[in-house]
Amino acid sequence: MASLRLAVTRRRTRIITPYASRNFISTVEPASPLRRAAYLSLFVLTAGVGAVYYFDSRAAIHRYLFTPIIRHVLDPESSHKLALSVLESGLGPRDMLTDDERLKAELWGQTLSNPIGLAAGFDKDGRAIDGLFNLGFGWVEIGSVTPKSQVRIVQRFSTVHLVPTHLSNAQPGNLRPRVFHLPEDSALINRYGFPSQGHVSVLSRLRARLPTFKSTTDEDFASLRRGRLLAVNLGKNKESPQESPDDFIAGVRTFASHADVLVVNVSSPNTPGLRGLQQRDLLVHLLRGVVRARDEAIESSTRRPKLVLKISPDLDSREMDDIADAVDTVKGIDGVIVTNTTVQRPAHLRSAYRVEQGGLSGAPLQPLALDAVRSLRKRLPAQVPIIGCGGISSGADALAFARAGASYVQLYTVFGYDGAGTCRRIKDELTEELARSGTTWRAVVEQAIHKNTASPKGSVGVQQLVRKAEELQGLLNELAERMNKDALTPA
Repeated sequence: MASLRLAVTRRRTRIITPYASRNFISTVEPASPLRRAAYLSLFVLTAGVGAVYYFDSRAAIHRYLFTPIIRHVLDPESSHKLALSVLESGLGPRDMLTDDERLKAELWGQTLSNPIGLAAGFDKDGRAIDGLFNLGFGWVEIGSVTPKSQVRIVQRFSTVHLVPTHLSNAQPGNLRPRVFHLPEDSALINRYGFPSQGHVSVLSRLRARLPTFKSTTDEDFASLRRGRLLAVNLGKNKESPQESPDDFIAGVRTFASHADVLVVNVSSPNTPGLRGLQQRDLLVHLLRGVVRARDEAIESSTRRPKLVLKISPDLDSREMDDIADAVDTVKGIDGVIVTNTTVQRPAHLRSAYRVEQGGLSGAPLQPLALDAVRSLRKRLPAQVPIIGCGGISSGADALAFARAGASYVQLYTVFGYDGAGTCRRIKDELTEELARSGTTWRAVVEQAIHKNTASPKGSVGVQQLVRKAEELQGLLNELAERMNKDALTPA
């Protein structure tokens, strides 16, 4: 009998709670070795994938698994918002590697750890600044940020609701759908229209990043990271007078002490009349206003942000002359971003979405952007750097922009397609390209600027004289036509 009780005890475990009666005795069967092995394998696999996701932004799972799945499950704007939320949460992947010495770039006398930046448009409201820096970017540009907008009115079930007060400054932008993937063309079309939460909201986020006590020299940078720059892209409200510079001036005054770079965006194709500000006289008036505002703002701040102009890829030769002349005329503009998205539609586009209105970015933009960099580099003095942007998706692409005269480059569309590891992948490819050529990023840029930049008192002056001569010739031709008409008209 005793042996029988012992056998029963071995086959099952009796768990009795202190307050349970005999009727509540439970029996737990021990897990089989096979089940334990399965659980352990699942745990190890999950932990391994999690570690790879978090600590290795270069991992193929980002480019070939996570990003494609998100892109196919969600529409473009929803997938964009999901990625932004993950990076904002602090749970995004990280670039854990140190940048190679060959990648060091120089802008305005500052040495940056690498020449790869993120263009405006991904983080419009400054929600994920640190998450983006954690991916390895040397320049993170938020925005475009507009001063304010009308209160949004939402109608549901025949009832009109006002958006809550904390969102009353939000500019909703254009109607959805307003973003379109063109995967066959490695391209994107967007017509967002500056959907911005406004100056107050973005400024509060920038202030929230600041440490209570200054403890390191990294805080000399608005990015709070030595060798990296935080830029704020300034936009214009749709309701504002088209020729007025007031929205940009307000942006400079608001963000001057919280940014390393302020970008004057007069080139978005999705805000009516905005590109008209690239006309010489209007542009000179605008640039003088923002320079004055910046200089006034720094009187009460220790930070002097750089002022950078962002231009369109759709400018002709004469319009490029106007841009260069305006930048040269207004002392205090520190650089030019070349370029924004294009309204052109190359004939080789295959996607059905190619007919959608908006700005085209990605691979089809690259030839236009490269031509614009070469064109403007010849017109600007050497001390005014160009930041190249448009269709860059590899280390070879970045190097091509440097050889065209760009001191720095920015990514946008390829980041949306390839995901978190894009920046590190391009940096690694660029390092290999530079090592193969036995050179460095700075050496390539210096050589290109020396080769392609015209003397400010020579060629640029000649171009201006030629332009004036052409204008004068046009006036003379018009006068001659009128005189001929008058001569043929019977008395």
